Amino acid sequence: MKQIFLTKPSMEYESEYLSFYNEWKESGELMVPWVISKDPTNFREMIQSLKDSEEGKNLPGNWVPDSTFWLVDKGKKVIGADNIRHQLNDRLFNCGGHIGYGIRPSERGKGYATKLLSLSLEKARELGIQKVLVVCDETNKGSEKVILKNGGVQDKDFIEEDGNVVKRFWIHI
Repeated sequence: MKQIFLTKPSMEYESEYLSFYNEWKESGELMVPWVISKDPTNFREMIQSLKDSEEGKNLPGNWVPDSTFWLVDKGKKVIGADNIRHQLNDRLFNCGGHIGYGIRPSERGKGYATKLLSLSLEKARELGIQKVLVVCDETNKGSEKVILKNGGVQDKDFIEEDGNVVKRFWIHI
């Protein structure tokens, strides 16, 4: 595995982030975490909205402050992203959790997701979160394995209105 680290979104990574974003869009897959689906056409504006979210500014109703980080390598390639919610509301408690994360399609199966969640847990600890809720759809066996490798202890599942089963795991950090 390449040497990788988390970084806050910045203009420095614009071209690499756009490559990450476009690869995901072209795959046709659901963009996870949700924050990577933000339109990066005005990159500077997108970066500012991420900073605002971290500071709790201009949040839509019933949203909580969150921090976004990009998983990058020494060559500045954006491999993945995470989004850490600073607290939980009812919706996040049931089916969103504290941390959402995703690896670009071409870099999956290389252990990056396990490392991304591990690094995300360190950031959550820095935010003062001691018990982290991480969730995945019942059909996402890869994500379930990643959560378990990072110490996830399964809690009661949540069934969404459409019947989708969300597996819920707690990790003490």
